[in-house]
Amino acid sequence: MYQTEYAKKAVESGGLTTVAVRGSDSVCLVTQRKVEDKLVDAASMTRMFKVTPKIGCVVTGLIADGRSLVAQARQEAFNFEYQNGYAIPCSYLARRVADIAQVNTQHAGRRVMAVDMIFCSIDDEAGAQLYHVDPAGHYHGYRATAAGSKFQEAVSLLEKKDTDSMDLETTIQTAIMTLQTTVSADFKPEEIEVAIVQSGSGFSLLEDAEVEEHLTAIAERD
Repeated sequence: MYQTEYAKKAVESGGLTTVAVRGSDSVCLVTQRKVEDKLVDAASMTRMFKVTPKIGCVVTGLIADGRSLVAQARQEAFNFEYQNGYAIPCSYLARRVADIAQVNTQHAGRRVMAVDMIFCSIDDEAGAQLYHVDPAGHYHGYRATAAGSKFQEAVSLLEKKDTDSMDLETTIQTAIMTLQTTVSADFKPEEIEVAIVQSGSGFSLLEDAEVEEHLTAIAERD
């Protein structure tokens, strides 16, 4: 199973860290945005993807592998709704993507996808949902999780947080503060991507102006 370990190392050695926090009625995803070439349009470098109107995900690792799995996740979501007449639950989608990832570990001729995927949604019955799928096909639901180069440090910080009672604003700022502390940096709005899903609305990516407001609030709090 060396290729599985190599895939996990590829995710961790990518130089990016992602943090996800589930609040009482919302979920926030935050990841770093690094544009290596000045000629590249930063808007095309996103790692946040909308799978369905109510389910979103962030990919950490090889972006090409991530886009491939996102496309498969969208197909799974479409097929489920077509066959059953209602939208796919986040938990089931995470399970299906984990199954797809796990199949790659069964055949020597296939390469394990070097990407961690974190899914979020608001379920009509279960409320806020947050699931993490790794390259080996493991998946679990989380109150908060992290992926990437410094995921262990981020997880250690998140373990000290009581996320279940957080409102949307607190959830967003907790996720951003955790990422800032983990990488020891004060971000500018264009250096991070922030996405949310909350009760009453679907998955959406925050504009730079909105991110700036939260960064200012964090700076004033400190």
